[in-house]
This record gives sequence, structure tokens and C-alpha cells, in this order.
Amino acid sequence: MNRKIMSAFGIAAAASLALTGCGGQDEPAAADGPVTISLAGWDFASTPEFQTLADAYHEANPDVTVELKEYPAGDDYDTALTADLSAGAAPDIFIVKNLKNYITFQEGGTLLDISDVAGELDPATGGLEPMAVDGKTYAVPYRQDSWLLYYNKELFEKAGVDLPDGSWTWDDYAEAAEQLTKGIGEKEVTGTYLHSWQSTVQGFALAQTEGASLDGGDFSYLAPYYERQLALQDNGSQPSFATVTTNELAYQSQFGTQKAAMLPMGSWYIGTLVAEQASGAADTFEWGIAPIPQLDESTTGTENTPATFGDPTTMGISSNIDESKIETAKDFLRFAAGPEGAAALAEIGITPALIDDAVADAIFALDGVPQDDLSRFTYTTHDTLPENPVGQKTAAIQTILGEMHSAIMSESTPVDEAITEAEERVANEVG
Repeated sequence: MNRKIMSAFGIAAAASLALTGCGGQDEPAAADGPVTISLAGWDFASTPEFQTLADAYHEANPDVTVELKEYPAGDDYDTALTADLSAGAAPDIFIVKNLKNYITFQEGGTLLDISDVAGELDPATGGLEPMAVDGKTYAVPYRQDSWLLYYNKELFEKAGVDLPDGSWTWDDYAEAAEQLTKGIGEKEVTGTYLHSWQSTVQGFALAQTEGASLDGGDFSYLAPYYERQLALQDNGSQPSFATVTTNELAYQSQFGTQKAAMLPMGSWYIGTLVAEQASGAADTFEWGIAPIPQLDESTTGTENTPATFGDPTTMGISSNIDESKIETAKDFLRFAAGPEGAAALAEIGITPALIDDAVADAIFALDGVPQDDLSRFTYTTHDTLPENPVGQKTAAIQTILGEMHSAIMSESTPVDEAITEAEERVANEVG
């Protein structure tokens, strides 16, 4: 691996994981009798998907107990997991939470080759194809969130603006945001809200621009996306980047308490919004989801497939697992990434990697989920490209682009100048 910079995680992980990774395994012998396998997760109190999958698998396989091991949430998950992997103390199965670090885990030898599991999964499983590395797969997706457009139907009606109909380009979105802001006429309510993450601009540009690539060295495709967002914050149609970061605004409260009429956000927010409206943490209002706006009309309309982005959340098997448990662990992965696991996740409002009719029915059977045809189309129909394409340079490039994002959105550096600087840094520091 020849690169001049890595994230702090990447440097520490690559060094420590290489010391503990093991090579190929002989053909494992299946466990005889009851078996317990362990699974890594985080924040169990607010993230029920791990216990849900463990319970569902145990119900289908009474001789197998899936024991959970809780790790810190956020970026600390990778740090803590890496320490356990280095010490040989990691669970049998662990979540590859951040796709940027997939290569680090794979190159460190801490993940088993599970190409056989991947080959048995439905090819329609979201995020499965990008997980291949040199023809082999080391983790499989069990959930795949995609970015959608949430909108408040009542605020649209108040402003006299037509609801999204699936035909919007980004220019249509920008026009609607300005009309909503003016039409609602309340000082603290904006037409839309853009969170501070770099993905809210860069993920869409990468997914929707023909020929765009993360590692090609040319980031000019980002310019029109940034220029549009700067115009929206300058005309007051969304809170400024400085306001979002300085005041630590939360997208949940901005949309949930009706301070924004629209919100580009991942499909995970469906379950969150339903729960918050039920608990009173969010206001009660009628909402819907629409396809994320598109670069041009070639992918708009319900007769086409809109392009969006979203990294899969995947799980793999530790290379230090007891050989007698390998086949059981693989079977759990087949379950979690297959239709049975998908159905179990959908019942708690989680978007699985495999979306079939049963999953859609389960999601739209939840109290509070909008029932209109466009919302169902939006949830089930999209071409989701990864925000972090699997590659050795991804983490390093994304670090540079994250700094570029802050410079542009804070308006400390003009768009073209910031992009040129990022291109030069990638060429010089990443290669």
C-alpha cells in the first residue's frame, strides 16, 4: 500500500491489525451440539437491530445463541474494535460500520474470506457488489440506507407550494426551498435544512454525475453542487453552515419541530421520525418522502430510477474465530443479509440491504409511516451508489475532501480555489 497520508485510524489500525491477522483457514469442522457465537454492536439502548437479529436467528436456530458485545458508538467504535482485534479479543462477528475502513480491516488480515456466503445471497442485495476486493468478499451488507427527501406536507400547503412529485431536479428543489421560506414567512422556519456532513453535497455529486470518481483526481464535478448550496444559505432558504456547526443544530429537531419544510437525509430517519412523533419528541404533522432531486431529467419521474447514495452497513467474521464456529457464523451472516433478517429489521423500521415486497409491506405497516404512492416508490426504487467506494485511497481522499467541504461551506475559500487545492493535495499527499 503506497500512500503518503492516512487517517489516524488507518495508520494505527494497519499497523496493529497486520500483527494479528491470520491467513487462510483449513476446512472448518462444524460445532457439535449447542454453540454460542459473539457479535459486536454499539449503543444497544437506542440501536435495537443487533438484538433483533440475534433473537430472530436464535428463534430459527434454538441450538445457537448469539451473544452481543457492546462497543462505543460513533468513531470510537472502530478504535475500540481495532484494539480488541489486535489483542485477539474481538467477537466472532463484527460490524464493518464505516466503509472507508473496510480495506484496512481486510488488508490487516482480520476478516475471513466469505465469498461463498456472498455468492449465495440475492444479487439484488443493496451494496453487495461493491464489497468485492480482487474477486473476494470479506463482509456482506445487512442494511443499506439510501438518501431521500423528507418533506412536511402541512408547511408546503401553508406556503402554497406544490408537493414534490418525483420529477424534481436540484434546480427545482432550490426554487421550492426559496418559495417555501418566503411563503411560510416565519423567521425561524426555512424551506430546507442541510446538515454539516460533507456527504450532503459530495455524496450526491459523486452518485449523479456521469464519469465522476473519488480517486480520479478531478473534483470539478463538485462545483455546481456547492454553488447551489451556497446560494441557498446566502438567500436564507436554509441555515448557514456556520449556524449549523456553531449552534450544533440537529437535523432531527430541525425537521421534527417544523423548523424546516424539507430535509435530505438517509432512510434511517424514517424509523426515527415515526418514533419521535409517537413519543412527542417531534411535532405531529403529515409528512412524506420523495426521491432525492436529480442532476437532470434523465433520472426523474416514477418511470425512471433515481440515483442517490448510501454506504451499506456490513458484517464479517473475525479471522481469529474458533474453527468449529465458522460454519455457524457464516450461517448467521446468510440469515442477517437474507430475506429472514431483512424482514426482522423491517419490523423495527430499519432499512435492510435486501428490499423486497415483504420488507416494503412491513415498513409501510408501521404506524406513522406515510401511505402515499410516491413515498412507497421512493423507498423501494433507487440506484444507490456508495459514498465511500472501496479502495486503498478512499479514507485519505475523504479526509482532504472533508476539509475542503468546511472551507467552501463556511465561505472562507471560493469553490474553484478550494477544489483546486484539494486536487493538488490528493496528487501530492495521496498519489
